[in-house]
Amino acid sequence: MSEHLSDSGYDITQLSAEAIELLAAGLNDEERRILLNHGTEPAFCGTLLDNKLDGVYACRLCGLPLFSSEKKFNSGTGWPSFYAPFDKEHLTNIEDNSYGMRRVEIRCALRQSSGTRFPRRPAAYGTAILPKFSVVGIL
Repeated sequence: MSEHLSDSGYDITQLSAEAIELLAAGLNDEERRILLNHGTEPAFCGTLLDNKLDGVYACRLCGLPLFSSEKKFNSGTGWPSFYAPFDKEHLTNIEDNSYGMRRVEIRCALRQSSGTRFPRRPAAYGTAILPKFSVVGIL
């Protein structure tokens, strides 16, 4: 398979199932549920919500940069929120219109791990992007 680079220079070639399992070997049960089975953590429970450190929020499994701390804001939702991705090619969007509402799930482009984007528009920011806490770590 040939390498596909994002605009920011990262290899965004889709990971194979074998590569994902190799990377997932060190995950605990909760991380596996969230990262590999598209689970959701409860709001207001993670360490990244009130994090004020400068840096890049990366996928917990593959390390692909997803968001920059420069684009983080407090949405009041209980999850870290960002108004723009690190690189739009690093994310995949999956629309869900069930339960009478529109939601767009955000997934790491390399292996489809999830976060959720709700179509709310904070006055100065645009769309709130709410990744799952275990999905990202700050670099």
